[in-house]
Amino acid sequence: MKVSVGLPTHRIDQFDELANASAISEISIAAQEAGFDAVFVTEHPFPADEWLAKGGHHTLDPFVALAFAAAATTTLRLETNLCIAAYRNPFLLAKAVATLDALSGGRTILGLGAGYLENEFAALGVDFSERNELTDEAILALRAAWTGESVVLSGRHFTATGNTMLPKPATPNGPPIWIGGNATRAMRRAVELADGWVPMPNSARTAARVRTPILETLDDLHARIEKIMTMAVDHGRDDPLEIVFMPLGLDMFTNAPVVADAVIASIRSLVEVGVTYVTTSVPGDTRAELLRNLEVFRDEIFPAISEL
Repeated sequence: MKVSVGLPTHRIDQFDELANASAISEISIAAQEAGFDAVFVTEHPFPADEWLAKGGHHTLDPFVALAFAAAATTTLRLETNLCIAAYRNPFLLAKAVATLDALSGGRTILGLGAGYLENEFAALGVDFSERNELTDEAILALRAAWTGESVVLSGRHFTATGNTMLPKPATPNGPPIWIGGNATRAMRRAVELADGWVPMPNSARTAARVRTPILETLDDLHARIEKIMTMAVDHGRDDPLEIVFMPLGLDMFTNAPVVADAVIASIRSLVEVGVTYVTTSVPGDTRAELLRNLEVFRDEIFPAISEL
């Protein structure tokens, strides 16, 4: 079982300790040495004050942060979880991803979401009501640009009349694209346009806020996985679909200690319902604490899940 671990690029409140250049480099090196497959980052370029006051957070730019992680490591993969495609012109996004992938030797995983913060969309000059259509057409634009051949393609807010992008990504056909979100629209996007699906834990309390369906229990997850597998069959999809989820209690807002037995049991349960790849955050208000939790994965968790 491959596991991606979150870099604490949202901990701007502890920038010097957890989110500056030396922290990103040290944590990324430790993650690679511990046996993690990837590190991931999230994205909020310009969040609204109202959201921040209710528990929201700042982040570093995802591609700049991942470039620092790439420079410090050699095999660690570099994941966005999630990048909001509609926040930017899709060809600018294609260029950033292609550059990261080319310079890292093909280590990028592009996790995309439609987004849910209406005020952030407004600040960035993007019509919130178009977010799903913009996300769908962005994926088509990304894949076209990554061919390195001339692109003729029109979207809602762009027209390529014969444009070419180089360098191509190092990954043949471009980096894998994983789609985040619990909604049927997101699941269909993953099946029809992408390589993986990243559902998210979501309580009844937060469902309206993050604009995606409730997913509170393992049974909820199992039902969703069965639904997306049926969708894949109905669509005639032959390629396997990566199913990505996190162990119980290890999201980026939980500061409980890493208990190896509980994490191992949770990962085994996820595999039983169809999860194929794990993402996790590890707690730590100091760099030393976070690094110690990476060691728990190295010493106790990875040996127990190596055959999954």
